[in-house]
This record gives sequence, C-alpha cells and structure tokens, in this order.
Amino acid sequence: MSEKKLYLLDAFALIYRAHFAFARNPRYNSKGMNTSAVFGFTNSLLEILNNQKPTHLGVVFDTPGQGIREEMFSDYKANRDKMPEDIQLAIPYIKNLLKALKIPIVSLEGYEADDLMGTLAVKAEELGFITYLMTPDKDFAQLVSSNTFIYKPGRSGNPFQILGVKEVCEKFEIETPKQVIDILGLWGDAVDNIPGIPGIGEKTAKKLIRPIWKC
Repeated sequence: MSEKKLYLLDAFALIYRAHFAFARNPRYNSKGMNTSAVFGFTNSLLEILNNQKPTHLGVVFDTPGQGIREEMFSDYKANRDKMPEDIQLAIPYIKNLLKALKIPIVSLEGYEADDLMGTLAVKAEELGFITYLMTPDKDFAQLVSSNTFIYKPGRSGNPFQILGVKEVCEKFEIETPKQVIDILGLWGDAVDNIPGIPGIGEKTAKKLIRPIWKC
C-alpha cells in the first residue's frame, strides 16, 4: 500500500508571505490589479502538487470576525494592522483557483486555521497518514511528531525545509516538541499580542526549560 501523504496549507500565512515577497516589485495584471498574492500562492501550491505528490491536500482558512481566542483573551491580536486591500481583493481569486482544481477549502466559523490544522493533523496521524503542515508559523512546532512535519516554504532563493522532531528539538533546545508550548508561554508573541512573562525572551525561555528536561 502506498504511503498516505496529507498536506495542509496555512492559507493566510502563505498569502501574506506571497504578497509581501513582491513588496519591492509588485505584480500587476492588465487591469491594474496587484496579483502578487495570487501569483506567489499559486507558485507555492504548484510546488506541492508537482514535486511532493500528495495523496491528500487541503487549504485551511481563518474565518472573519471574533473567534474563541478573542473570547478567552480580549486583547488577542489587538495590535494587528487591518488586512491590506490588495490581499482582500486577491482572496476570491485564490479560492476560485482552488475550486477549479478541486482542492478542498477548510474553514470553521470561530476557529483559526491553526486550530483546524492541529486537529486534522492529530486525527490524520490516528488514521495512518504522514502529515505536512505548510506554514512559516513557529507555533506549529508543538504539533510535530514522528508522523507530522512542518513544511516551511523557501524564501529569498533558499529552498524549503522539512522540520521533524530532531529539527524542532534542536531549534528550541528541548527534548520533545510538546515543550514548545512551555517555551512560547514564557516567551509570549508580540505578533499575536500575547504578553508572556515580563523580561523573558527566546533565550531566557529556553534556559528556564532546558535544566528541567536535562537537554
């Protein structure tokens, strides 16, 4: 039996990444529309389809409006800038592309792509899949296991990276990927407006966790 390979793409992380990759040299079509996000996302998608040969594939989107995270912490993402208009205009084209290719679009009201990708990865592992989470987001490192990997897209001419248990443990100086939860809890996340512990950054968080686990 051939290996079951599931690729889950973090839609907005890849769309934003694609858009800003062309910030100095945006792509425009004949009607003056900025197509950088569409162009870059499509290239990432084709790279997966043509080179990685997934048996299963899904593109996971956040839903608009307040979700369960804002209900738990009202200041969550409070410092985020509004989505650029060019990205807003690109989203329907990207979704139409996915529909034309018959690639499932996954979303659930009140939940972010992170929540859905994490849930699907755990369920997929139970069903015998090898899962690749395509995202540049470091938070996903806590999900890595012997059958779940991060597929980090390439940037600035550098190739993509596959992060497994070994790579995650080396990066965060920990013994198991589950400890990424402890590291990020101490460290916080300025992008999402998660405060963490005052005065503790990446290096200190690693030092505090490392002795406990004898890494």
